[in-house]
Amino acid sequence: MRENIWKYISAVLILLLAVSSVAVVLLYMQNSELKYYTPLNTSPVVVETSLNATCNETAYRLQIEELQKQVNFLRAQLREMNMPEGNTTIAVVPIFGLIDEYTALRVVPLLREIARNNSIGGVVLWIESPGGYVGPVRDIYATVRKLNLIKPVVAYTGSMAASGGYYIAVGAEKIIADPLAEVGSIGVIYVHYNLQQNYEMNGIKVNVFKTGPYKDTGAEWRDLSEEEREMIAESIDTYFQAFLQAVSSGRNMPLNETRKYATGQTWFAMNVTGSLVDETGDIDRALSILSEELNVTNPRVVIYSGDSPSD
Repeated sequence: MRENIWKYISAVLILLLAVSSVAVVLLYMQNSELKYYTPLNTSPVVVETSLNATCNETAYRLQIEELQKQVNFLRAQLREMNMPEGNTTIAVVPIFGLIDEYTALRVVPLLREIARNNSIGGVVLWIESPGGYVGPVRDIYATVRKLNLIKPVVAYTGSMAASGGYYIAVGAEKIIADPLAEVGSIGVIYVHYNLQQNYEMNGIKVNVFKTGPYKDTGAEWRDLSEEEREMIAESIDTYFQAFLQAVSSGRNMPLNETRKYATGQTWFAMNVTGSLVDETGDIDRALSILSEELNVTNPRVVIYSGDSPSD
């Protein structure tokens, strides 16, 4: 039966692509901020909405719901095929501290190994992180999403899952957090240090040999040009939109609702239960929820704190 797993995975991925495509079309069709905005000190303007446009929007929403149902059905089939026989093990995978390439180098192969391990029924991602670099965060997030198709994944944080840490968490089936854990910080940041004047004051001259005008964009020995500022702003916005989509999809939240939390702020989990997190509780509660998902009462819990697992 396991030979058919990849057929299911391919079908799920195709459906997810279809959902994303329809969602993008719907996003372009709707713009609630413009639709309901009335400038100050001006007379209201009546905007007539085409009946055909309204019907199209409804049709797209129904199509998304139908595709999501098919994804959920195939995910359930995959998980049933991967259900361990006999004793079930729950893997706890810690992701602590700044998320960089070394974090991804440890976590991504580990999650893939867990996906192939027939004795492991599900995973608790234990996240205690303020965030990290875009590339490693997205690599881990993508791996979590794939794993969650075949084995349930629950994310847990006891103190902080912010920025890239929260990005990874939304790839899980559910998010459980200590009531006073900080979650969110949905956003992207780029910092450029212009030390040109400092170099000059200290008599430091920098000779730059480059093959193109943008090869040293972001270098600390000079300021950014207006064109470079626009390029960087565009890149930041691209990353930001991807973050928004991940949160919207993972939390089953409309994009406009997601934007309300995309201010860079963190919240105590107890204040965003039902939106950014599913439930408050400790690590035992996260394990209990996963056990209920697996329909087991006394699973073996293994913590992957290093190169080898430990009970």
